[in-house]
Amino acid sequence: MKKINVLEKFSLFNEKWTPKIIGELNGQQVKLAKLVNEFVWHSHENEDELFLIFKGTLNMEYRDRTEVLNEGDMVIVPKGVEHFPTVPEGEECWVMLFEPASTKHTGEVMHERTVENPEWI
Repeated sequence: MKKINVLEKFSLFNEKWTPKIIGELNGQQVKLAKLVNEFVWHSHENEDELFLIFKGTLNMEYRDRTEVLNEGDMVIVPKGVEHFPTVPEGEECWVMLFEPASTKHTGEVMHERTVENPEWI
């Protein structure tokens, strides 16, 4: 039951698209990630995924539209919905993620950016 300073945790890493776990509750993990450029089209068959923007802009692309998320915005991507997170050229975006501990980083898609076992920081 110790407080966690989220901004301090962001200062502990520089890897992009590599979520770091900072907490766990009720089977959910709280993760931080720094994002640049684009990720990969993917979905999570059984899990919803929450993105909360701490810094920068995230474009959450879906097959039929794009949601632009700015600092302080959040979106919940429902299970089964394909999504493609991107960050405007030359920017970096910091996000907090809430998702079940069982959630695979890139869903069922295996990609060079897939992280099998996120690190705790």
